[in-house]
Amino acid sequence: MVEAMEAWFLADRDALESYYGQGFRRNALPGDELHIEAILKDDLVPSLENASRDTKTKGQYHKTRHGFALLAKIDPAKVEAGSPHAAAFHNSLRSI
Repeated sequence: MVEAMEAWFLADRDALESYYGQGFRRNALPGDELHIEAILKDDLVPSLENASRDTKTKGQYHKTRHGFALLAKIDPAKVEAGSPHAAAFHNSLRSI
């Protein structure tokens, strides 16, 4: 299960790269997009901070300054692909 919203961001690395732009270091992110539930909670924020620290327009990741904009930008289908629990939750909602 995903323990923090930052894991959802790691499911859509294209959206992260697009949001942060030049200087974003995608290769600094842990794990892979299809297994976000396996990424340790303690690694999420530090890895996003590290990957974004050299960006010019947005600057280093900050939960309250960037979180809502990133949530709006990520692709829910990619989150479902990377998180079986998210997929099950979305399927439950769709069946209501």
